[in-house]
Amino acid sequence: TLQGRNVLKSNNIFLKNNSGVTPAGECGTWVKKPDGGHFTSPNYPEKYPPERECIYIIEASPRQCIDLFFDEKYSIEPSWECKFDHIEVRDGPFGFSPIIGRYCGQESPSYVRSSGRYLYIKFVADSELEAIGFSARYNFTKDPEFKGLGELPTLPFCEFEMNGPEGYVDSTQIAKEGRAQQTEAVDCRWYIRAPPRAKIYMRFLEYEMHNSNECKRNFVGIYDGSSSVEHLKNKFCSTVANDVMLVTSVGVVRLWADEGSRKSRFKILFTTFHEPPCERDTFFCHSNMCINHTLVCNGIQNCVYPWDENHCKETRKPSILDTLDNTNLTIIGVTCGLVVILLIISVIIQVKQPRKKYIIRRDDFDPALLHPGFEPPHYELCTLRRAPSGELTDPALAEDFDKFHKLRRSESKCIRDHHCGSHQGSVHGSRSNLSVRDATIVPDGGALVPQLHRRNIVVMKHSYSQDAAGGYRAEEEEDLMMDDGPTTSQHHIKVLVVLFYGSHVFISVAQYMFGGFLLLFCFVF
Repeated sequence: TLQGRNVLKSNNIFLKNNSGVTPAGECGTWVKKPDGGHFTSPNYPEKYPPERECIYIIEASPRQCIDLFFDEKYSIEPSWECKFDHIEVRDGPFGFSPIIGRYCGQESPSYVRSSGRYLYIKFVADSELEAIGFSARYNFTKDPEFKGLGELPTLPFCEFEMNGPEGYVDSTQIAKEGRAQQTEAVDCRWYIRAPPRAKIYMRFLEYEMHNSNECKRNFVGIYDGSSSVEHLKNKFCSTVANDVMLVTSVGVVRLWADEGSRKSRFKILFTTFHEPPCERDTFFCHSNMCINHTLVCNGIQNCVYPWDENHCKETRKPSILDTLDNTNLTIIGVTCGLVVILLIISVIIQVKQPRKKYIIRRDDFDPALLHPGFEPPHYELCTLRRAPSGELTDPALAEDFDKFHKLRRSESKCIRDHHCGSHQGSVHGSRSNLSVRDATIVPDGGALVPQLHRRNIVVMKHSYSQDAAGGYRAEEEEDLMMDDGPTTSQHHIKVLVVLFYGSHVFISVAQYMFGGFLLLFCFVF
C-alpha cells in the first residue's frame, strides 16, 4: 500500500507533465517542467549507440496542445526516405497514431505542433553509421479548439484501489462515493493490483461515451504497469471498446470527461490470472490463463472464451416462487384446489343436467311437421284392404266414415308393401305414419266401419288418442318430445333449438376457459 501511495504521489506531482520514455534510463536525458521540458538521444552530444530504439511520449494537460522544436545541433545517418536511422513523430500517444513526419540527415526538422494532448516520438538506430543524434524541447500551449472556454478549473482528486481474483471497475463509483459533482470535469484512475507474477484480463461489460469520437472531451484509457503515458496500452473514445490483456500485475483504468461529457459511462470486469502450468487451486481457460477455481461456474465469464461456464448446471435467476413462504404457498394451494373442485363440479352438472321436455297437445300440433320434404325415400300410399260393400244407412255414421275415408286417403302412408294392411307395422314402422286402428266390419253389411269411440294418430313414433268425448290424452307409447318450448312453426323451432344449444355451448366454453386461466395462474405463480 505504501508503494502504491508513493506512485500516486509521484503521478500527482507530474500531472501537468505526464511524459515518459521507453526504455527508461537508456534513451538519454529527460527534464520535465510544469509548462514543458526537453529530452535528447542517447549519449548526446556524443554519438548514439547502435541498435537502439527509444520511444518518447509527451502528454499535455486537458485543453492544451504541444509545440516541439529540434536544436540546430542535429545529425542522424542519412538514407533514402529515412529507412535506416531516423526520428518518427506521430500525432497521438500510439505507434499507430497519424504520422506527422520521419526525419534524418544533417538538417534539423522544422517546428511541429500536435492537434491534441499527445505526441509520439520514436528514435531508431541500426547497427551501422552512428551520429550525434538530436536534442528537442517542447512546451504546452492552449488548444485553439477550446479558446473560448477559458482555463480548466482544478480537477477533483479521484482515484480508487482494487484487488482480488476478480472485480468490477464502474464509472458510477464516482457519484456513489462523492468523488466529484455531476457538473465537474473528472480525470479518475482505478489502480488494479494483482498478486505477484500474475496478469490482468479486462472485459468491457458496458461502454458509452457521451461525446463519441471526441477524444479531447472524453475517453477511457487502459495502462499496463503504471499511469504514466508511456504505459498507455489502449485508449477508447469511439463507440466500441475491446477486451484488453495486460502483461504486468498492475493495471490502471482512466476516465477523462469534461463538464459536458459527464454522461460517459463504462463497466469493466477484471480477472487476475497466471500463465500455465496451472496449480491445483486454479482452472485452465484454454487461452494461456489459469484463473482462481472459485471463479468457475459462478455465472460470470472470466475466461476470454466461456470455458469456465461450460458444463455447469444451469443457474436460473430467482423467481417469484423462491420468495414465497409457507403461508403463501398454503393459500395458493388451497385456492388452486377449490378451483379444480369447482371446475369438476361444473363439468358434471353440464353432463348430467336433464333437458326440459314438452308434450305437444292436439290443439298445438302443426301438420307442417309432416312435410313431405322430411319423409324418408321410397314412401308410397297404401289403401285399406277392405272397403265398405254397401251403403251406410245411418247419416251420422256415413258422415263420420266419409271424414275417416278422406283422412285415410290424404294422410295415411306406409313404408313399402310389407307395411300395408298391417296395423302393427303401420303404427310402429314409420316415423310419419297416420293410420287407422281397430277398424270394424259391420256384420250385416260387411262394410268396414271405424270405431267411433277412439281415433289414433301416430306422429314420429308417438301416438295421441281422441276419446268419444272429444278430449285428447297421451298414449302409453312414446310421447312427442322436443328440446325446446312449444312452437307453431318449423322455422321457429329451428331458431329456438339453435339458440338453446348455442347458449349452452357458450356457457360451457366460458366456464372451461375461466377454469383453465385460473389453473394456469396457479401453476405459474
